[in-house]
Parts: sequence; structure tokens; C-alpha cells
Amino acid sequence: MTEEELIRGCIKEEAACQKEVFNRYASRMLGVCNRYARNAADAEDILQDAFIKIFDKMHQFKFEGSFEGWIRRIMVNTALKKYSLRRYEKEVVGYEIKDRDESGMEPSAYAHLTQKEILDLVNNLPDGYRLIFNLYVIEGFQHEEIAEMLHIQPGTSRSQLVKARTMLQKQILQLQKVAV
Repeated sequence: MTEEELIRGCIKEEAACQKEVFNRYASRMLGVCNRYARNAADAEDILQDAFIKIFDKMHQFKFEGSFEGWIRRIMVNTALKKYSLRRYEKEVVGYEIKDRDESGMEPSAYAHLTQKEILDLVNNLPDGYRLIFNLYVIEGFQHEEIAEMLHIQPGTSRSQLVKARTMLQKQILQLQKVAV
């Protein structure tokens, strides 16, 4: 069955088509959810909530652009609603924002880390830092888009990213010291 046939079947609320869409995309989207969630149970809750929204809003898909991208956007938005960033706005007071990361950390400092180790480090970040880091670095959103999505100022997004990178760098340097 083609993707278009599956979508049209989901619009008609055909259970077999909904099951197939879930089976095709759930494992990839769980990876997205895991980047935003604090634990596996939260990631599964986000996944389930997002698929409910996907099936509920399937009629809004316009067959323009990637269906998987549309699903991913709903996953991210569902995760963001779970982890509202409003409480993190106060963290930016007195923090200097730089346009570029000028830490000078050499790529060799993190080249030895596995993908799982890097994801674990990102997952250990405080919620606000982790959300901004994921949206900017992994999802590719710009600070203005992030600000609009989270109802914060673009400067808040920038400062959270700087803080996330700084914290990650410290964690990586600590791992290097332990390894030596």
C-alpha cells in the first residue's frame, strides 16, 4: 500500500491503515521522543499522545512535502508541550550571549565518544537546555522559530543554547579526565 493510500485510509479512520502508519513510523519517532523526554516512559507517552494527534489531524495533511516530516513536527510539538520552557526564562538574567561558540574545544575532544554516549550527555542536560539544543542542533530550527514555538524571546533561546554547549563541553572534558 502506498503512503498516499495509507493517509487516505487514515482520514477515513480505517484501523488497518492507522496500524500500518504507526508500524512504519513509530520506531523512528520514538527516537525523536527520546531526545526530548527525561526517560523511556515519558518518551512512550509523548509518542502515544502525538499519534493520537496525528490520526485526529490527518485530514489536515495537504500532500505537500514529506509526510514523515509532518509527523516529526507533531512529535516535537507534543514533546514541547510536555516540557514547557516558561520556567527557564529566568535563567538568562546576567548571562552574556555570544554569537559564536568560542570555546576552542577541539573535535578530537569528543571524537572518541560513541553516539550513545553523546545522546546520554545531551539527555543529562536540564530540560530547558536539552530542548533548545535538540531544536537548534538536531532539528535545525532557527532561534526565532524556537522562540515562537516556546513563547520565549530569541535571546532566551540563544542563551540556553550557549549554556547547553558549555555544560556539554564540561561533561566531555570530565569524561576525558576519567579516561586518562
